Amino acid sequence: MLPGNIKYCNYLFIAGFILAVSACRSTTGSTEEGTVVKTPVTVVSVTFKPISETIELPAVTVFLNKNIIRSSTTGTIDTISVSPGDFVSNGQLLFTLKTREASAVRNSLPGDSSLVFIGIIKIVSPKEGVISSISHQTGDFVQEGDELAVVSEQNSLVFILEVPFELRGIVEKSNTCSLKLPDNTVITGTIKGKLPEMDVQSQAISYFVKPAATSRLPENLIAVAGIIKNSKTSAAVLPKLAILGDETQTEFWVMKVVNDSTAIKVPVRKGIENNDEVEILDPAFQSTDRVILTGNYGLPDTASVIVMK
Repeated sequence: MLPGNIKYCNYLFIAGFILAVSACRSTTGSTEEGTVVKTPVTVVSVTFKPISETIELPAVTVFLNKNIIRSSTTGTIDTISVSPGDFVSNGQLLFTLKTREASAVRNSLPGDSSLVFIGIIKIVSPKEGVISSISHQTGDFVQEGDELAVVSEQNSLVFILEVPFELRGIVEKSNTCSLKLPDNTVITGTIKGKLPEMDVQSQAISYFVKPAATSRLPENLIAVAGIIKNSKTSAAVLPKLAILGDETQTEFWVMKVVNDSTAIKVPVRKGIENNDEVEILDPAFQSTDRVILTGNYGLPDTASVIVMK
């Protein structure tokens, strides 16, 4: 009987061990299933403020008025007082020319000092501006009427704004625009008029934009002109990062935090939007509502979240 009892006891021990392991597994599984994973998020409130939507178009600086400085006599260039890029004032000396007759007298009577300055012609700037180019060097022989230099009038500097034909209505109802320069400086411009012809290739209309301050800007400087398309003085605004949409960009929604730990999906209807912000037309949010700003991507409706400070 003893060996049989031992074998029976062994069976009971093995069965008890299996039941204990199964119970442990069952307890562990229920714990894992009961764990709630919370997504960390940051939130933002709706603000009520002005908002505007702009279109951005390229604009290039040009000088409308360029004065060609010409030789008033036949002779040689004696001195050049300026260099390309110099800013000159009205009446400033640019060149001195030695007439052909003065050169002949000097060559025939080299020792007569009384004839040193006879036949010297001064060429001055007719307008304030920038020396765009100089066509000759000291000692060059020039004929009467030859081009010596070009002075671009600083006050005639404008931006040429290239506008696609279909956007002309937006531009023509605006009197002003912003001009963002390559160094991120922004100046105000006034739309003055347009050219009577279009570019054949781009089918764009060229408008003149007069900057409020030229600051001696160079020609062919490329800027970005911002023209207001729509604007409101007061609107419910959210950061663009808070707005989610489907693949076709026809349906939009935000994730709103309720009960401090649950995010619900709220469909929205957008209005004016720019690079940073979006107007919310519907529904009407309160300033106390909390909308998820970061961590919202891929969140399902009624997801558990934890708001990070």
